[in-house]
Amino acid sequence: MPGRSLVIVRYGPFESCGIVDHRTFRLNGLQAALQVCGYQTILEKTSDWNIVELVANGECVYTCSIKMLEFGGDGKLDPLCKEAITAVKNAY
Repeated sequence: MPGRSLVIVRYGPFESCGIVDHRTFRLNGLQAALQVCGYQTILEKTSDWNIVELVANGECVYTCSIKMLEFGGDGKLDPLCKEAITAVKNAY
């Protein structure tokens, strides 16, 4: 997929400290990794628990558990971010 393309990051609520809510702290690394590769991201809430989906060209190209992503960071060391970037690049 060419750079500067739009990637929609759908994310669901998850439990942290006994509270279930939509949180974006675990998405920071994923967003940073996508932006370094030249992609524009939009965050979109979904009602599905514990899930992250990347939508490119109208298709879901990658999905994982939000709890498996590293907290904060820049995504360079997170293996799931690398998988997600590869899936987005192969989406075209």
